[in-house]
Amino acid sequence: MSGGALAGDTAGASAQTADGWRSRWGRLYLQSEGIRGWCLSAPALFVVIAALAVPIGLLVLFSFWTQDYVDIDTTLTLNNYQTIADRTIYLTVFARSVGISGLVTLLTVLLAYPLAYYVAFDVTRHKMVWLVLITLPFWTSYLLRVFAWKIILGYDGVINSGLAWLGVIDEPLSFLLYNPFAVILTLAHAWAAFAILPIYVSLEKIDRSLLEAATDLGDGPLRRFWRVTFPLSMPGVIAAAIVIFIPTVGDYVTPTLVGGPSGLMIANLIQTQFSKANDWPLGAALSIASMVTVTLIACLFVWFSKRATEKIA
Repeated sequence: MSGGALAGDTAGASAQTADGWRSRWGRLYLQSEGIRGWCLSAPALFVVIAALAVPIGLLVLFSFWTQDYVDIDTTLTLNNYQTIADRTIYLTVFARSVGISGLVTLLTVLLAYPLAYYVAFDVTRHKMVWLVLITLPFWTSYLLRVFAWKIILGYDGVINSGLAWLGVIDEPLSFLLYNPFAVILTLAHAWAAFAILPIYVSLEKIDRSLLEAATDLGDGPLRRFWRVTFPLSMPGVIAAAIVIFIPTVGDYVTPTLVGGPSGLMIANLIQTQFSKANDWPLGAALSIASMVTVTLIACLFVWFSKRATEKIA
């Protein structure tokens, strides 16, 4: 047999083997729902790992190192976490951050629920127009919206100027800006749509026949809402609370612009460690400690909300 014929037979066998592998994987892909799911989610999973898991892993590694001005000591140690526990300022600022975020979450959900209820149950036409209007603030930059509140609450801002023009006050109110109140108000406005939309979706999915059955059984509007509507809308309320609470704890821009010294939050301290203090390991430790604590608080909130909903139902 000539060399050319042998090479041709080898190439043909390799092609048959490749075709066999392709057909086998094709059958597995069509028959296995799990393999199809992994293949479809692989690109998004890769992005999540590259953009989220890797940076968090680097933060965890950095948090166990120490830094002396420029030099970084890669010896693993818990000194940074010990520093966080020993210095009252870190615990105080973090407690303030959790408190501000908790109040922002409570205020936003309380204000968002009636609007979501109205759109879901009372608006029968042009619901899309209402949803577009709800998201209208997001057509402008987040930074511009914060600056707008700074102008409204400022010493010579819209509120003070209006009250002075009406003769209600003799001198501008100084407590409107550069305090936790300004941070809470600005964040509540900035995240309102993130509370309205999940609650609206939960209310929209409620089977209206359940409400009719509750009415037929003698429940009035308030009792029907408390026993049927509210428990069934709790998934949206929980989602809205989590979506608002977790990002606002780490908000940096709003406390910087409208918070003042008494309105600074944990993200501002973290930014200081990374930029001005040049202590990246301590900044990483503050970040990891904040993430772990916020995750635990969020899990406890979800668990408590579900237990409370089961008791109501």
